[in-house]
Amino acid sequence: MSDINPNSGIEDELDISDSLARAEQKIKVKIDSRSYNKEMTVVEGLGDDIDLSELASALKSKLACGGTAKDGHIELQGDHTRRIKDVLAEEGFDKENIEVQ
Repeated sequence: MSDINPNSGIEDELDISDSLARAEQKIKVKIDSRSYNKEMTVVEGLGDDIDLSELASALKSKLACGGTAKDGHIELQGDHTRRIKDVLAEEGFDKENIEVQ
């Protein structure tokens, strides 16, 4: 038997609020330079409804890199601007709402 979400009153299996939250996010992806001129891809603009540690784990796995989730954003080691849009789309985010700088 599945659990009932206390906020929506819908069974967790049928609840689409997470999918809606992902589709409506305005995400900004940028490159930061760290010590020793190492590049870091930073994903910002993720809402409070998104589990950052779970998403960071999925991104690190698909992009084969290290990284962390902290302070409302995700940091990935290296420059992943070419692939990040496609990987985020696979995770349920809308490609048109992802801005790569």
